Amino acid sequence: MAAGYLEILRARHATRLLVGTLVGRLPNATAAIAIVLFVRAEGGSYSLAGALAAVYGVANAVGQPVLGRLVDLHGQPRVQLPAAIVSALAMAAFAFTGPDLLVAAYAAVALAGLFTPPLEGGLRALWPSVLRKEGQVHRAYAMDAVAQEVMFTVGPLLVTVCTSLWSARAALLVLNVVGVLGALSVVVSRPSRAWRSAPREAHWLGALRSPGLLALLGAFLFVGIALGSITVASVPYADDHGGDAVYGWLMAAIGLGALIGGTVYGARQWTGEPARRLRVLVALLAVCYLPLLLMPGAVAMVLLMVVAGVFLAPAIACAFVLVDHHAPRGTVTEAFSWLVTTFTVGASVGTGVAGPVVEAGGALWGFAVPGVAGGVSLLVLLATGRVLAAPDGRGVVAASSENDPNRAVEPRFSTGDRA
Repeated sequence: MAAGYLEILRARHATRLLVGTLVGRLPNATAAIAIVLFVRAEGGSYSLAGALAAVYGVANAVGQPVLGRLVDLHGQPRVQLPAAIVSALAMAAFAFTGPDLLVAAYAAVALAGLFTPPLEGGLRALWPSVLRKEGQVHRAYAMDAVAQEVMFTVGPLLVTVCTSLWSARAALLVLNVVGVLGALSVVVSRPSRAWRSAPREAHWLGALRSPGLLALLGAFLFVGIALGSITVASVPYADDHGGDAVYGWLMAAIGLGALIGGTVYGARQWTGEPARRLRVLVALLAVCYLPLLLMPGAVAMVLLMVVAGVFLAPAIACAFVLVDHHAPRGTVTEAFSWLVTTFTVGASVGTGVAGPVVEAGGALWGFAVPGVAGGVSLLVLLATGRVLAAPDGRGVVAASSENDPNRAVEPRFSTGDRA
């Protein structure tokens, strides 16, 4: 298992791109908690803190596919770095003006969210130009999904450490400066500078004109709903079984499960249709949500949370393969960004839906939401099975160390029957 991942990390530029992308995404991964801590430190209410964090999230969801399309049109350095700088400056303006000037505060966090660079989609577009073999690219997708779980676990910890050592304002400023440095590390690398998107057909829908991509987005909207609802349903459960410490363990456990599942999944070379495998993974994901309804003691519940997270990262990694398979030529970054946006929106919807459900029926009803959402996601995949299994018809572009800027093509692999 370790040998497969080390093979990827030893590839030229791979470690730099992975680490730079993760560091560059720290401001996004920590934005919600950083905004809440800062607003509370400045004397603002939880309602205002939540509203500002929500505005950031919505703006981020809007901006990712838009910036992804611009990356496909103009290349990574011309979009990623300026976007990172604008986002950091907007968050710095929020840090210095504070939440008292409401219009300025809302405008600043909206601008910061809107211009968050699509580093995640950009990295997945770069993998085929850095790695020589198709199997390595698919393993890199799994490693990427695992690294996300680590980042979303470590990121909030970094915010709290910075806040404890300095202040909530300093945490906002430091993390955004670090984010710009991460983006800079990526865009000055040779693969990022040399990468060019394939020639694209002008179409206002961009990547969304692909029926296969739309099917994936529909399915992962509900996967996001499931994950978002778990974060809300766990609150009343934790209140009855030990408080905030138990809640923290529950959230860490589901991340640990995803990390374990993604690591094991990426270590194996999979054969067969990725669309069929995704249906199996989502079915297992939905089934593993059901034991949460038992709501046992805290220790057993933590173990059930680990199980509930096991198939999340593998499902996401398999979806990456299908996005690459179905993205219309010249829209790969935009297509990956749409998946990120849809998952984020789904998580937000899940938190919104679970709130009234929990108020009406308690934690038990709240834990029923992820099972239902997982089942609906599976139904979407079953209903669109032919679309997802259909060949993309784009042809195969041989992999190389980087794209030839004169030919302007994306190095891809045909997913064929291997993923």
